[in-house]
Amino acid sequence: MRLYLDDDSIFPLLVQLLRRDGHDVLLPADLGIVGAEDPVHLRHAIGQERVFVSHNYDDFKFLHDLVLEAHGHHPGICIVRRDNDPSRDMKPPHIVRALRNLVAAGVPAGDQYVILNHWR
Repeated sequence: MRLYLDDDSIFPLLVQLLRRDGHDVLLPADLGIVGAEDPVHLRHAIGQERVFVSHNYDDFKFLHDLVLEAHGHHPGICIVRRDNDPSRDMKPPHIVRALRNLVAAGVPAGDQYVILNHWR
């Protein structure tokens, strides 16, 4: 899967595990846009046809709804929810497994807003 990880989701172990699992991962640093506003990151993911991965639930739910309401499209937004409970929060291996399960289930990512926590 072609992925774009936003600033909130860049953990060296996660990037390493995703790449090891066969994902093509693009980071804001690759584009020189570390710290940019959320719409800038989503625009780059859309322009490069990459599924967007973030821990930023609220902002990207709003942007997802806005894109669809404007009759636009995006390659998919995958969100990792944080419950502030170390026993329930997803760690990098859980995120990789959730993406693997999503792909294996054949769920189309395009124009979807997917909570990865449900796919562990």
